[in-house]
Formats: sequence, C-alpha cells, structure tokens
Amino acid sequence: MTLVARRGRRLRSTGLARTQAVWGWGFALPAVIGFVVFIAGPMVASFFVGMTDWTIGGEPEFIGLDNYGAMLQDDVFWKSLRATAYFAALAVPLSVVVAFLVAALLNRAGRGRGIFRTVFYLPVLVPPVASAVLWLWIFAPDSGLANTLLKLVGLPPLRWIYDEATAVPSLAIMSAWAFGNMALIFLAALQGVPRELLEAAEMDGASPIRRVWHVTIPQVSPIILFNLITGMIAALQAFDTAYVMTDGGPNYATSFYVFYLFRQAFKLGNLGYASALAWILFLVVLVVTVILFRTARHWVFYEAEAK
Repeated sequence: MTLVARRGRRLRSTGLARTQAVWGWGFALPAVIGFVVFIAGPMVASFFVGMTDWTIGGEPEFIGLDNYGAMLQDDVFWKSLRATAYFAALAVPLSVVVAFLVAALLNRAGRGRGIFRTVFYLPVLVPPVASAVLWLWIFAPDSGLANTLLKLVGLPPLRWIYDEATAVPSLAIMSAWAFGNMALIFLAALQGVPRELLEAAEMDGASPIRRVWHVTIPQVSPIILFNLITGMIAALQAFDTAYVMTDGGPNYATSFYVFYLFRQAFKLGNLGYASALAWILFLVVLVVTVILFRTARHWVFYEAEAK
C-alpha cells in the first residue's frame, strides 16, 4: 500500500506539473505570438529587405551590402546622424536634471504633493501633435511667448526653430517639458533614500548641496542610469517634433535619423535603403546602451555591492 500510494502521489504531482506548464504556455502564447509576428518577424524581414534595391511598386533586386556602402557617400545621412546625436546630447541630460530637481521639490512637498505630481505629469499625456502646435506658438518669432519673456528681461529675441543654430536646442527644451515619467520615477527613488544617512551627514556638518551630492545622488544612481538609457533610446528615435514643426529644416538642422528614414521609405519609396537605415539605428542604440552600462560601474551605487 505504501508503494502504491507513493506512485499515486508521484503521478498526481507529475500531472499537476504538466497541467501548470500547459496553462503557463497558454497564458504566455499571445505575448510570444505578438513578439514573433510584430517584432521579430519584421526585424528579420527588414534585414533581408535592407540587402535589396526595392522601391514601392517595383521588384526587389538583391544588391548585398551596397545600401550600407551608399550611406558612406550620403551627405544627408551624416547630417541626420549628427543632428540626432546633438539633440540626444542636449535633450537627455536636460530632461534628467529637470526631472530630478522637480522630484526633489515634490519629495519635500506636504499635502499638495498629489496635486503637483498630477500637474507636472500632464504634459506627458498631451498628444505629440497637440504639443507641437502649442510649442509652435511659443517659439513664434514675432508674437511667441518665448520671445515675449526674453523682451521682458531685456534680452534680444531669438528665431528658435526657424534658425539653424537654435533649432535643435529649441526642440531639446521642448522635449524637457515632458519630464513627468522621469520625475515620478525619481520621486519613488528619493522616497526610498534612508533618512538615517541624510541625518548622519547633517550631523557631520555637510551642507544641503553636499548631502545631495554625496548621499542622495549615489542612492538614486541606478534610477539615473535607467532614465539615461530610456531617455537616450527615445531621443535617438525622435521624429514627431521634427515632422510637425520643422519638416527637417532649416538646412537639414532637424533632419533627425528617424525623420530621414521615414522620408526615404514613404516619400521617396526606397524601402531597401530605409531598411538598411533602420538596422544602422538599431546598432547605434545597441552601442550607446552598452557604453552606458559599461561606464555605469564607475558611478552607479548598488546597496548589495556595498554590503
């Protein structure tokens, strides 16, 4: 009886494990199918399309790596790459700094914290096109809000997005306006900073700035890394603001990489060249992410490593 009971329990446990596995795969299957159909499949297809000379309405012709070689001779490709790098170098640090400062202020707020948190998050909810229309009015050279404020403090007006020198910084300022996601993540991290560390630094005579620099920032450095990576990936794929506000101008100053890719694919119909551009962007994002992770070991603090 004991042997039979053990075998029965073993069979029941095996059957239960199989049932759980079937249910687990059943729940995961929609996500797996969605990944294969909408992400992995198009990526593999675009890799092969990038090796062809294929225009809309024509037949694809295999040309190997010629599309990638053509990029080296494409002046607009290099301009778009430089414009995107310039935009990311301005927009991402600015957004991270603004989000951290606002989160620090929210962390010290009292009962009105929820109201302020909602107000600061509202720009994230504004559709990109509506936000672009609003900032077109703000950046208007004659009657825009930005130049009106400059005149009030005695500074000369600027042409903002209508000047090649100030177009990218203007769009970087605009991107920093939607800092709500970063600020909420920073706020959650700041609320987790141990108060005993701040109190110990204060007792040692550290000023507020030194407490922030030597205690708060190391404690939230993993969140800074996260916001840097996600912000950089988003900045390298900037498109809607350039498409709606500047159409890539003036003089290709805001012809960001994805905007140029879109133009090649859907305005000029060069599907093969556009697919090759997409893979170069994938490699750029991958390299930037790896560099950030590699350098993070020198400035990101993890509590587990300190123990």
